Amino acid sequence: MSNIPVFDGHNDVLLAYHTGERGDSSFLERSDKGHLDFPRAREGGFAGGFFAVYSPGPSHKDKPEVVQAVGGHVVPMSPPRGQQEALQDTLAMAAQLFRIERTSAGAFKVVRTVGELEHCLQSGVMAAIFHIEGAEAIDPGLEALEVLYQAGLRSIGPVWSRPNLFGSGVPFSFPLQPDCGDGLTPWGKDMVRLCGELGIMVDLSHITAKGFWDVHKLSTKPLVATHSNAHALSNTARNLTDDQLAAVAETDGMVGLNFAVTFLREDGKREPNTPLETMVRHIDYLVERVGVDRVGFGSDFDGATIPEPMGDVTGLPKLVEALRAHGYDQESLEKIAHKNWVRVLKKTWTQ
Repeated sequence: MSNIPVFDGHNDVLLAYHTGERGDSSFLERSDKGHLDFPRAREGGFAGGFFAVYSPGPSHKDKPEVVQAVGGHVVPMSPPRGQQEALQDTLAMAAQLFRIERTSAGAFKVVRTVGELEHCLQSGVMAAIFHIEGAEAIDPGLEALEVLYQAGLRSIGPVWSRPNLFGSGVPFSFPLQPDCGDGLTPWGKDMVRLCGELGIMVDLSHITAKGFWDVHKLSTKPLVATHSNAHALSNTARNLTDDQLAAVAETDGMVGLNFAVTFLREDGKREPNTPLETMVRHIDYLVERVGVDRVGFGSDFDGATIPEPMGDVTGLPKLVEALRAHGYDQESLEKIAHKNWVRVLKKTWTQ
């Protein structure tokens, strides 16, 4: 099986611990719950990734009722989240990330520079990027963004799939175009500008088409969607249209393949019995549209239903080998597995 290290664009393992879904276990201990922990990550060749911080709200465990419709489903949009409550969640989950680093005996590091990331990949230390998914914790004056940057924040998605002060997210309904809501607000535009100055990557997963194009107009940085797929293959607003993919290619950006079956399948169903070939098909399409230098993985581990053949993080080598069997050579596999993330961060971060 593959021994190529994988750097991943998105996981929600901090949320799983924050909400108690993992019980009293530690990330550094092996668990039989969820998709990701340190021992299983080592087994699967997971070298690190973007560790998302997300404010779930009090009803996180009460999943929105999925309304079945002809040829698809409708998922109600989640209600807005208050800034103070979101900031409390953000600080708690960020503290958890730093606690993992502190207690790992040097085996896990929150990286703040590309140099640190490259050193981790070379030395075998697991690298974590502090990422915020949905900017509800940030105030209108962006003071919290300045402070969180100094604490290590290096990537942020202005919105999750709900509205906030900075813009609008897309619902999880299927089928649906991403052109389904408003773009960035004036505060959102200020945030994008400040992220460019500080060197914080702006993640375009979850944002509406209008918001996507607003970022494109405002930013001089590569356009990046850490965990989204091809809309042409799975007609959900969470995926990128061909026009959006063309803009990613034009700006030398990046797309991370989301492993969620609802964003992979042509029928949009939450069906775990989804073959790895469906993932390969999306990789093929993304490579065709943006080039092999601009595609990676953005698993959504612990935040989505993923294909049963993958199972959990230990199944990463199966995907790499499926791509190899499909015709991807060693150089291309290394780019998709981790080198492309390093490349785009060199163009995004200021240090």
